[in-house]
Amino acid sequence: MHLLQRFRRVVWGEPPNSKEEKTLLLKIDWFILSYCCLMYFTNYLDRSNVSNAYVSGMREELNMKGNQFNKINTIFTCGYIVGMIPNNLMLQVVPPRIWFPLMQITWGVLTFCTSAVKNIQQVYGIRFLQGMAESSTFVGTHYILGSWYKPTELGKRSGLFTSSGLAGTLFSGVLQAAVYRHLNGHGGRSGWRWLFIIDGIITLPIALYGFIVFPDVPATTKAFYITKQERTLASERLESDTERHNLSWRLVRRVLGRWRWYACSLLFAVSGETESFGSNNLMGQWLKAIGGYTVEQIDNYPSGMTAFAIVSTLVCATWTDHTGARWPVLVYMSIALIISSICILVWSSPTGLKFFAYYLAGASYAGQATTFAWANQICADDQQERGVVLASMNMWNNVVNAWWPLVFYPATDAPKFRKGMIAMLGTCVATLAVTWMVWYLEKREHRINGAHHDLFRTQGDMLKDNHETTDHSSNSHTDTVEVNAAVP
Repeated sequence: MHLLQRFRRVVWGEPPNSKEEKTLLLKIDWFILSYCCLMYFTNYLDRSNVSNAYVSGMREELNMKGNQFNKINTIFTCGYIVGMIPNNLMLQVVPPRIWFPLMQITWGVLTFCTSAVKNIQQVYGIRFLQGMAESSTFVGTHYILGSWYKPTELGKRSGLFTSSGLAGTLFSGVLQAAVYRHLNGHGGRSGWRWLFIIDGIITLPIALYGFIVFPDVPATTKAFYITKQERTLASERLESDTERHNLSWRLVRRVLGRWRWYACSLLFAVSGETESFGSNNLMGQWLKAIGGYTVEQIDNYPSGMTAFAIVSTLVCATWTDHTGARWPVLVYMSIALIISSICILVWSSPTGLKFFAYYLAGASYAGQATTFAWANQICADDQQERGVVLASMNMWNNVVNAWWPLVFYPATDAPKFRKGMIAMLGTCVATLAVTWMVWYLEKREHRINGAHHDLFRTQGDMLKDNHETTDHSSNSHTDTVEVNAAVP
């Protein structure tokens, strides 16, 4: 039994302090994680289907040339950047239980529209709008998770959330292979067009589920399954170390006057680019360029990278919550990507080693959940700053990602992607450096805050001692006077 309890602590964290808290945690785990994970699953399913469609006939049918595939991803990223701030503002006006599903319906309908495109320009327009709609999901969900979960509970929940998106990527490749095999040409439609139709069909029911069950944040939740006492408990268990501020221009000074916004934004702007192998489907482009593989194999084989990404994310998220240290995950990720880049950069290496290198590159996704859990932890004492920092991290990563693939991973560089491999080596070294900087700054802040706390406590003890000494002296003087008065 003791071993079972220890395993439970490692996998799911410290048990709640009371039966009421345990019940609350079970509820929010089920309803928040179920919808957020399903939403992010469809987010990545509808996002990654273009990569699978590209190597499954879309390139030929739309007569795509040069770097047009990279431009699709860049235009999507531009839409993502444009939509990020409006979406975050809307979450302050419209309840998340309404806004999240509404945006999910929007990108689901746009996914349907992609199945009917006649030229690449139509794809560009749809992907821009889809990026705007999908930008509501990632940062918004991390903000919601940080509003319900303690720091010791956050890493593994963030890991599950990230893994659900990876599962969408994994499922998209498998689904495209199955669709191509069974539906290619059916009803006069190509297999890649059927993929978008099926993805849209999967997306819409999950949005309806969100309208029903998503609970918003503790202060405003009206979920039918959370009692009044549980709403109070949900707020109380997180508010002890949280500063509360009114929304004002002081927020700008507070955010820009601290190191957190700068360091956390830089960390994900740099480390997020380690995901380039997967986000640009380099393995699929490599297999298609060297030839000798069927469409189904080109769709299926890159799934090994995604599978390893899911395992890495879940294991690292569990480990980092258990130990309380976030930085080792980023070190692991960087070292794995350095090995992968070298194996691919040495082009004379055997094909089997290149397969290993691409699969190992899945480790890059482990850093995503850990980085945002780390930022949630760093900014846990200021809710407004936390929201700004999380949004900024994602924004700056996408600002870099808008041009990064065009420069370092153009489709015309397949199959070698030599520039990309060299860029990845530089990215990993930079990630290690920024990780050390964030670790150092966090430790320094804790040390300074601890020193201030000790100083205040010492001053309080001194005042207390002085007060007791004064009282004691006063009592002694009174006793002396009384004794003297009794002497004849």
